Amino acid sequence: MNRHAALVDAAPVSYWLDDPRAPSSGTTLVGRTDADLTVVGGGYTGLWTALLAKEAQPLRDVVLLEADLCGWAASGRNGGFCAASLTHGLSNGIERFPDEIDALERLGRQNLDDIESAMSQWSIECGFERTGELSVATAPHQVEALAEAADQGRQHGHQLTLLDRGEMQAEVHSPTYLAGLWDETGCALVNPARLAWGLRRACAEAGVRIYEHSPVDRLESEGAGRHGTMVLTSRHGTVRTPTVALATNAYPSMVRRLRRYVVPVYDYVLMSEPLSPVQRATIGWSRRQGIGGSGNQFLYYRLTADDRILFGGYDAVYHFGNGLRPSLEQRQSTFLTLAELFVETFPQLEDVRFTHSWSGAIDTCSRFCAFFDHSHDGRVASAAGYTGLGVGASRFGARVMLDLLSGEETELTRLQFVKKKPLPFPPEPFRYAGIELTRWSMARADARGGTRNTWLRTLDRLGMGFDS
Repeated sequence: MNRHAALVDAAPVSYWLDDPRAPSSGTTLVGRTDADLTVVGGGYTGLWTALLAKEAQPLRDVVLLEADLCGWAASGRNGGFCAASLTHGLSNGIERFPDEIDALERLGRQNLDDIESAMSQWSIECGFERTGELSVATAPHQVEALAEAADQGRQHGHQLTLLDRGEMQAEVHSPTYLAGLWDETGCALVNPARLAWGLRRACAEAGVRIYEHSPVDRLESEGAGRHGTMVLTSRHGTVRTPTVALATNAYPSMVRRLRRYVVPVYDYVLMSEPLSPVQRATIGWSRRQGIGGSGNQFLYYRLTADDRILFGGYDAVYHFGNGLRPSLEQRQSTFLTLAELFVETFPQLEDVRFTHSWSGAIDTCSRFCAFFDHSHDGRVASAAGYTGLGVGASRFGARVMLDLLSGEETELTRLQFVKKKPLPFPPEPFRYAGIELTRWSMARADARGGTRNTWLRTLDRLGMGFDS
């Protein structure tokens, strides 16, 4: 089938959000109110922060302010890979936090277990499947890299199965696969929008006051020290509160000095029509693992509950000046590339059409995993920079913010992972030029057997080395 024809009926909206079970819009903040804690942002990070705060202190008055609808941005547009890793993979964690990696791995595994427990505790029906994830090699140099990753992972307690070409083909039938590495316990799959909506409902049941369509325009401080007051102003109301948790992620932080650490990068996704039983049989995939590529320009894909294939990644697009606007969400050239790569991966599905095409902005930072901040005399905490792995790590980010706001030293606040910031991005136009040069260099490295050019090696030395 012509790739244009396969895309002609694709709705330009997230498949996950295009759901008749979506909740109706909530109340808008009007007038003045007071709260013990105010959370800004109704994605995973903000929702987990509000819920965990109420679980710890049921009488605490918690307000959550969301500019649109809870879960409408990255939390409702991602692939639904809920990973245990807090550091964007073990290798990245070892390189950046070698003295803490075992603690971070332990905390990450516990975090994923706790997410699974919360699904049961709050009766959140989001298709949580503990399938694990397959990393696949589609080029010879990636086979060796997977073997090295297997050795490294086993040294740190990961349950990994290294698959040769035949074993990988037995799992999932694609002519592109040369090998695979199955992380059996380190990743779950979820319906991301229903996870966000389930957390929203849990927050409401716990007593959180949720205000949607209530963007915060100003964050101001009254008084000094931890006994001062923060004032948040929205279109039609204000909140006075002693503590604030900022969870705006890819959107500009209300703490201006943090904006240099995050760039929004657009990630594009296709969703196929449901596979017929015959089509489903041609690809195997009986264990339903999430799948991710091993190249710099990597693909990720998974099955849905009704046997559609979500297929995304490859291009990661930055727009000059930290561009964030609806007109950037549709990029036909990228959707065509994804459609072509889909057929290359599964030629037996060449007649499959796509029902949805969409994108979302990822909050990318130079260390590829979340960072944290504490400002305004300890009254404001921030978490951002998840770089595509926020489905699971957002709950950990919520815990960090609540610990920072408590003013008490904890296991989490003692971590260098929490204390240290990533390297900032340069100002424009150097920011755009550097990111574009990096994208070009990464594609070139994929084409040259993984060989990194001078630019990428320089970034490696600076601690900004891109490897996925």
